[in-house]
Amino acid sequence: MTKTTRFRRRSIFALIGLVGGCLTAAAAQAAEPDKAEIDALKQSLSKYEDYKAAIRDLYLSTVGCVYYSGEKVAGAMDYPKGAMGIHFVNVASVSPTPDPTRPNVLIYEPVDGGLRLVAVEWLVPLTPDTKEPPKLFGQTFQGPMEGHYPLIPVKFYHYDLHVWLFKDNPLGMFSPTNPDVKCDNYAFPMPEQPTKMVPGPM
Repeated sequence: MTKTTRFRRRSIFALIGLVGGCLTAAAAQAAEPDKAEIDALKQSLSKYEDYKAAIRDLYLSTVGCVYYSGEKVAGAMDYPKGAMGIHFVNVASVSPTPDPTRPNVLIYEPVDGGLRLVAVEWLVPLTPDTKEPPKLFGQTFQGPMEGHYPLIPVKFYHYDLHVWLFKDNPLGMFSPTNPDVKCDNYAFPMPEQPTKMVPGPM
């Protein structure tokens, strides 16, 4: 092998390594979409770590601590085994256009006789004018699906997006359930079945 050939091979390998490094960096950036926006949102919602502040702003508790067994049901949403927690819903804030600064739902985990804010959620109704699923923070909402009965009427067809702002989730920040959230020692655990999906733009 001549020196020229060896040089060319080294150059090719170096180029491959550089491209690979760029792709890895791009993938890392994609894993944390809109990080600055997420951080700003977390800061703006930190007052709701006191659930009484949520109630004053008309987020009303649904009382039950929702969790899923991980059962897969044909034609229904895929919820990995884990909990969502206790939902505090501001019904008046729900609209066809999600406000990225104001989630419709605050989600709390029962801890040591109190409530710890762990996540937030947006609900967007499915309407005849819906052309495509809504998006926030670079994420496409899940759905469309029926309402989560008995917390939400079945006929409330909607999309939703969970964001685990205040508790790490091994399934990812935007997973609907979190295996590290527990309802076991809470007075009102609420096991749920996977919510049925409905026709609409996917």
